[in-house]
Amino acid sequence: MTEDRATRIKRLGMRSMRRGTKEMDILLIRYSDAKLADMDDGALDAYEALLSENDQDLYQWVSGQVAAPVEHQPLIADIRAVAAGSPDDR
Repeated sequence: MTEDRATRIKRLGMRSMRRGTKEMDILLIRYSDAKLADMDDGALDAYEALLSENDQDLYQWVSGQVAAPVEHQPLIADIRAVAAGSPDDR
């Protein structure tokens, strides 16, 4: 059975806010609320892959302490923009 789009978005939203570290919960739930509904399937796939990463790594990437892997760099930049309150996050 395949998951419908609405269910997938809801599941990814839940995974965004139940990360294990409060910092990533806050950053990713804000991002998921702002962006998931507008993402196409490819972008949702990329976001789901990002959510499979370790919280400590994600935090270092988002905070700029360590460079993100190339495949995650566009999403990390977008998450930073939303966290900063960029006009592009709408």
